[in-house]
Amino acid sequence: MTVRPELMRNIRTTEPYVPGEQPQNKVIKLNTNENPYPPAPGVERALREMDADRLRLYPDPAAEALVKELADFYGVGENQVFVGVGSDDVLSLCFLTFFNSDRPVLFPDITYSFYKVWADLYRIPYECPALDEDFRIRKEDYYRENGGIIFPNPNAPTAIYEDLDFVENIVSHNRNSIVIVDEAYVDFAGRSAMELIGKYDNLIVVQTFSKARSMAGMRIGYAVSNPDLIRCLNDVKYSFNSYTMSQAAIACGVEAVRDREYFEKNVRKIIETREWAKEELRKLGFVFPDAKANFIFARHPRYDAGELFRALKDHDIYVRHWDGGRIGQYLRITVGKREEMEALFSFLKSYLK
Repeated sequence: MTVRPELMRNIRTTEPYVPGEQPQNKVIKLNTNENPYPPAPGVERALREMDADRLRLYPDPAAEALVKELADFYGVGENQVFVGVGSDDVLSLCFLTFFNSDRPVLFPDITYSFYKVWADLYRIPYECPALDEDFRIRKEDYYRENGGIIFPNPNAPTAIYEDLDFVENIVSHNRNSIVIVDEAYVDFAGRSAMELIGKYDNLIVVQTFSKARSMAGMRIGYAVSNPDLIRCLNDVKYSFNSYTMSQAAIACGVEAVRDREYFEKNVRKIIETREWAKEELRKLGFVFPDAKANFIFARHPRYDAGELFRALKDHDIYVRHWDGGRIGQYLRITVGKREEMEALFSFLKSYLK
């Protein structure tokens, strides 16, 4: 049965975000920027030792144990930390809470495509200043009047990281707007904008457990800001769902944050593999912006990206490709384990001949 147009008139619709493929068969999966290494050992221990009887009880709505662990890790107050079900949940709540002006929110034209989805869903006006010819943000484009600003650093899918002075320049030019820096990949890049939290009351920094902490399947994200903005986020959250995080997520998140040594070791391994992979790609003739995330955004001047994407997929190697536009000839390649990357390069060497 088709719904009548009269009924559809008052139904909210939007064009959804399209996630990367999640193949169920055994493949080399380099398409969704997951960490190739397991979470910290304490995470497995927390799951194994969890008392199933606790699951009949609601989780702590404030997730105080996880909030405290994150506050201690970053050296901020517990009232400066907000946690949610993945950084997507946190960012969505930020859009709903902070972007309520008649003026447009600003974010780059090539960036995390969920930003447009949330803006459309919540009826938020927005404009997308174009990245320059090298896929870099032009900070001057963000000096104009606006209803808020959001950008990832490093950006996705370009993997370009802007230094802290660049970020501060944008924040300082927009003291009357909320500026959100989405740092899903910052652990692979450089200094975090969290260093600026005590200096600017308009800054929110959002991070995730999905990348550097190997917990994409557990869905944990968090925001760090000043107590006033964190209180606003909590007020919105408690207005429609108090119990967002599961008992398991809170317990596992605590263990992941506690094991700083394991976290730092895995980040180093991924960075080392990324730098080696960049050299291998250059040898094969690929060109790309300097990658500072756990992925590389690359194209080959003599080969069509769509054809390369399909050839790789036919050989059970999954990378990410977007049709058309300025990025239509690029592949986004997640940095996997060394042996996974070696298999990728073995195929590319054969194919490119």
